[in-house]
Amino acid sequence: MTQEFPEAELDLGHQRVLPEWIDYNGHMNVAYYVLAFDHGVDEFMRQMGITPEYLETEKCSTFTLEMHINYLQELHLDDPIRLTCQLLDADSKRVHYFLRMFHAEAGYLAATSEQMMIHVSLESRRTSPFLPKVSGVIDQIMAAHKPLPMPDQAGQKIGIRRK
Repeated sequence: MTQEFPEAELDLGHQRVLPEWIDYNGHMNVAYYVLAFDHGVDEFMRQMGITPEYLETEKCSTFTLEMHINYLQELHLDDPIRLTCQLLDADSKRVHYFLRMFHAEAGYLAATSEQMMIHVSLESRRTSPFLPKVSGVIDQIMAAHKPLPMPDQAGQKIGIRRK
């Protein structure tokens, strides 16, 4: 079954499941989902304008504050994966976003990652507001993503469901 994603979501590119990502169960190890999502966040940062040059000239970056991953369907050796990103909320220093990992050929949703990042000064190691050029991009993306439905997995807490 193919899982569709809203057109407004950011495309964070394609990757492929590498041999070193496979565990003793014969599927992609949980740690490598985090790595694949992190590669996607690198692309998201680039799209926002937070590049290596930005880090060097502005002496600012972002740090991840929180992450929640849902593993929904297995991925195996050499499977192609595609990542998308939906912004859920943002303020002057933080961005709350939701990543989806799809099998790029079969189309199924394999995993999701809900994350919160914060903008920091690399000199003071303290929070700092996004620079206007970055906050402008975030505002544009937020405007495009505001009408999108909240993802089913967003905002979930971990626990054993009891009847």
